Amino acid sequence: MRALLGLRETAETIDWPRMRAAQLHAGRRLALPLLAAQLMGVTMIVATLSPAVASLPLAGWAMAVLCAATWMVRRRLAFDDRNAIVASLADVRRTVPEAILLGILWAVPALAFGRVPTDEIGVNLWSTMTLVITAMAIAMGALPMASLPFIAIMGFAGAASLLAVGAPLVALAAILLTILLGIGSFSRGCALILLRANQMALADRDQTVSLLLREFEDTSSDWLWEIDVQRRIARASPRFALSLGLDPTTINGMPFLQALAGGNWDSGHFAAELHDLAARLRGREPFRDLPVPVNIGEEQRWWEMSASPKFDERGVFLGFRGVASDVTEQRRANAQIHRMARFDTLTGLPNRLHINEALAHAMAEADRWGSRCAFMMIDLDRFKAVNDTLGHPVGDRLLQHVAERLKHLMGDEEMIGRLGGDEFAVVVRDASDSARLERLAQAIIDTVSRPYEVDRHTLYIGASVGLALGPRDGRTAEMLVRSADLALYRSKDGGGGMFHAYEPQLHVAAEERRVLEFALRAAVEQGQMHLTYQPVVNARTGGLLGFEALLRWTHPEFGVIPPAKFIPLAEETRLIPAIGEWVLRTACAEAARWEQPARIAVNISSEQLHSPAFATTVADALASSGLAPGRLELEVTESVFLREGTSAVATLERILDLGVQLSLDDFGTGYSSLGYLAHTRFNSIKIDRGFVQSASRGTKEAIAIIRAVVALADSLGMATTAEGVETEDEHHMVQAIGCTRAQGYYFGQPLPVQEARALVSHTGRATIAA
Repeated sequence: MRALLGLRETAETIDWPRMRAAQLHAGRRLALPLLAAQLMGVTMIVATLSPAVASLPLAGWAMAVLCAATWMVRRRLAFDDRNAIVASLADVRRTVPEAILLGILWAVPALAFGRVPTDEIGVNLWSTMTLVITAMAIAMGALPMASLPFIAIMGFAGAASLLAVGAPLVALAAILLTILLGIGSFSRGCALILLRANQMALADRDQTVSLLLREFEDTSSDWLWEIDVQRRIARASPRFALSLGLDPTTINGMPFLQALAGGNWDSGHFAAELHDLAARLRGREPFRDLPVPVNIGEEQRWWEMSASPKFDERGVFLGFRGVASDVTEQRRANAQIHRMARFDTLTGLPNRLHINEALAHAMAEADRWGSRCAFMMIDLDRFKAVNDTLGHPVGDRLLQHVAERLKHLMGDEEMIGRLGGDEFAVVVRDASDSARLERLAQAIIDTVSRPYEVDRHTLYIGASVGLALGPRDGRTAEMLVRSADLALYRSKDGGGGMFHAYEPQLHVAAEERRVLEFALRAAVEQGQMHLTYQPVVNARTGGLLGFEALLRWTHPEFGVIPPAKFIPLAEETRLIPAIGEWVLRTACAEAARWEQPARIAVNISSEQLHSPAFATTVADALASSGLAPGRLELEVTESVFLREGTSAVATLERILDLGVQLSLDDFGTGYSSLGYLAHTRFNSIKIDRGFVQSASRGTKEAIAIIRAVVALADSLGMATTAEGVETEDEHHMVQAIGCTRAQGYYFGQPLPVQEARALVSHTGRATIAA
């Protein structure tokens, strides 16, 4: 209130300098009407009082009023309405003397000439003064600091004169009118301030929005555009035109779709997204983030467009207003991410996710049309040896070569992908031709098995393939993959290098394996496993030298389970270390009870030897049982040397340092590398039973191999043990060749612990020592 009245400066949020300029603007606009009201009022006063008042005083008063009014109006008109944006408090306060002077002059008729002889003159006088005070309240209401003093002086002067002539009620009415006009004038000033404040806020907002839009168009990758009812460009930002490669001065009026289609406009070949955009424009539908291909010269870009229809106040459609942004790089990045998510980075083939999606789609199509699809799983044979011997970089390059070969085998109905590691998969969308599937599977095996030249290495690997048909072998993609996986296991179990189709019994075997694995985990704890002991004899004399501890498993429900079935399962499930430790401790404890110092041989898996703590386990087993280290012989196979970067050789050396004997088992069936014998101090070599049986039938190659092994062992100071001797002829044959030890059914089957103890008791110390 005090700021509006001009009584004080204020630091409020309202911009009072601009408000005061608005007050002065309002006073300027009504300055001439105010002058006209003043002139009319003076004329009416002079006409009313001239019969009763001397002419000279009346004329002097009239001239004074007109001069003061003219001076005030000139000062109002002197305010620059167009250029003055702000006004000071002093500018507003300068209106007060004018108003007071004018108010005093207008109070003269009431005070000096108010006592008139007739009621008619009095009525005309007070009517004229009421007109003048009301006009002043209206014309100067925007400036309460000027209008209120004028209203107060005239009002109270009139009331005083009315009291003087004995009209108190009329005087009271004059005071009430004065108060009402003062309130009205002040209210008009408040209304002007509020209106101007709102106008200023709207103007500021419009200016801010305009600046933001201008900055948006200049710096952003988004562009504004408008089209009319005929879908022609009505207004487009310069950046919009330049992004289309068009002249900003000629783009307006061009068909909107023509501008977007570019060179394709004349041919009439439009992308489906442009047809969608045209349909939305025809339907006058708002849309948001609609992807549209835009041809700019020879390059295709992608824009995202959003727009809303425009209507006037009567609801008449005027066109569209929208925004567009270039999202080409974003789409390229998304496409790259999509590719990385669905393609293998090493080979460029579809990865597991993509293969699963393709298989699910093929299954859905086969179910829809009543046809068949197929899924092949491919596992590389002997690839692990390449990784272990030559390193992973060579293995990765080998996988790339394999991928290139497999891609060239695929037709339009097949998709090849890499599942991970050395596993690949093929999705066959149309598997109606069974012969074609078999030819493809065999072609995969033959192609992969051809030699490779990688980093000056000639590499030989193979492939095993498992095949499953959908929906016959699985109603879902997951079931079909499992069926193909089971068929692949069958191919691998058969030695690799072959393909096998899924058969229902494979699922039965897999379920049996699952049940067997579950039972195997509890077998040792529940005492279902036990050891048998097969005699090892002197091949020349037949005297007992010791026993080989053999693991046996009798399940209460499934009965006797052969080692050939549960030992590989224990190795795959990583149960073999725990089982092997139990075998070692049990065999050592049993041998320590024997009356004679017979040796005990225990088979050790590669998983046990690759544990750095295994030597400590052997030492603990010897210490806890009290068995002499020289009576323990550990049998290992060549597989322990195939993994590089492990501690197997160091573990063997620590075991030898304990005084334990080492035997190389199944020599001749694997790589048979002489380097193993040169770097590890083996005490004996065991010749596989297959060579023994072949040699007994007169096979020259087998006889030659056994002779070579025996000669090699003799030269290195090692004993040789012939396994699987089952007949007297075989016994004589291994004697003749020069084997130092023998074992097999001819000398005795694996014995229960009690019979083994009895055999040791009935065998003399001298015989065992021999």
